[in-house]
Amino acid sequence: MRIIVSGGGTGGHIYPAVTLIRAIQEKSPKAEFLYVGTRHGLEADIIPREGISFQTVNIRGFERRFSFANIGRAAAALAGVVKAIKIVRAFHPDAAIGTGGYVCGPTLLAASLLGVPTLIQEQNVVPGLTNRILARFVTRVVAGPPEAAAYFPARKTVVTGNPIRREIMLAKREDALATFGLDPGKKTVLVSGGSQGARSINRAMIGVLAHYASHPEVQFLHATGSGEYEDILAKLQAEGVDLAAAKNLVIRPYLYNMPEALACADLAVFRAGAIGIAELTARGIPAVLVPYPHAAANHQEHNARALAEAGAARMILDRDLTAGRLLAVLKELLGEEHELKRMAERSQALGRPQAAEEIAALVLAMTEGRKQ
Repeated sequence: MRIIVSGGGTGGHIYPAVTLIRAIQEKSPKAEFLYVGTRHGLEADIIPREGISFQTVNIRGFERRFSFANIGRAAAALAGVVKAIKIVRAFHPDAAIGTGGYVCGPTLLAASLLGVPTLIQEQNVVPGLTNRILARFVTRVVAGPPEAAAYFPARKTVVTGNPIRREIMLAKREDALATFGLDPGKKTVLVSGGSQGARSINRAMIGVLAHYASHPEVQFLHATGSGEYEDILAKLQAEGVDLAAAKNLVIRPYLYNMPEALACADLAVFRAGAIGIAELTARGIPAVLVPYPHAAANHQEHNARALAEAGAARMILDRDLTAGRLLAVLKELLGEEHELKRMAERSQALGRPQAAEEIAALVLAMTEGRKQ
């Protein structure tokens, strides 16, 4: 069995694709995969490192207004479809999967036109333009959040949740706390703005960390992002925070072991990317969500609002984020054991830790009719 997978641009499209590949491999160890991305996206680095065959098409996203640049990009998109058709014909796939990003457009369209069973996976509450267009052509749509299903044809849409790494559920709290040198008797707040960090969150956290340096009953595990790390250390020092003495404050540039970090958390301060939310809800972690304000179609705010309305999170818009506002929300939640527990229960109720296995089963079911 052969499967083409396409998704690119950001880790939020690439890592779910890798998770799905691994889930399918567990069910069908002899399956062969070809990943189609762009040479400029993160996938060009990540996918070969995962040991997955990789080919590229040349395509870039369109500007959301008329421009001469869009004319060139339209020509590149057409050329991308032509190349994608050649790739699909040469590989002879039994199915094709798209996990988002512009590169999915030509790849999944080519597969559909050539009669290959196709599936797209939508991660956000409000779908992106590429998946909305592809939904007209593909065999199956799998929606992460239930709210997304309303944007797609009901006859071909299934709500599965978003795929997360198996390691997220396997990490043990006791072991994770020991890994980071944290106290098992204290509540732990995990702070992360994503792989690159988030400057607004980091800046607001200066005042929060300065407060809790002298209130060690709560501990923090804060990933700043590599580019922000030294600056945050300098700003904390300027505030009089001695990190060597404040054992309840653990500041890292990057968390390579995010499954263990999540296992530590009683509360999280996060952006509102779909996969981050899927990981939080799978473990039932209440959150303070600060949506990235420049996400396409403002999808992070829609993601965060859905969790807030379900009672699983509090939302602070990026423009409203200050140290004082964030500190007030954290103190409120950490001081109300009943409210924190209620939020954790509602978060866990939204979690779909088996999503990858469900989607893998759907993909394999699509290939049944093509087996010789």
